[in-house]
Amino acid sequence: MELHLSRELEGKLAAAAVRRGVSIEVLAREALERAVDYDDWFVREVESGMAQIGAGQTLSHDDVGTRLAKKLADHDAGR
Repeated sequence: MELHLSRELEGKLAAAAVRRGVSIEVLAREALERAVDYDDWFVREVESGMAQIGAGQTLSHDDVGTRLAKKLADHDAGR
């Protein structure tokens, strides 16, 4: 696989690789792996949320506000 980067991005990547003490290739591979893993996770979470909506597992705006207010109050009270 061949990947073409702008000079600016290649410079940023090179500087980051030097800071980490790894090659540009290693840093790029790690970054791409993280990006792909995050994208996979995000798609799964959206699909899960859509399934919950389809199953009627939703909260009204007022219910969310009430639950959030309680959590904030509990946090402020140290609970």
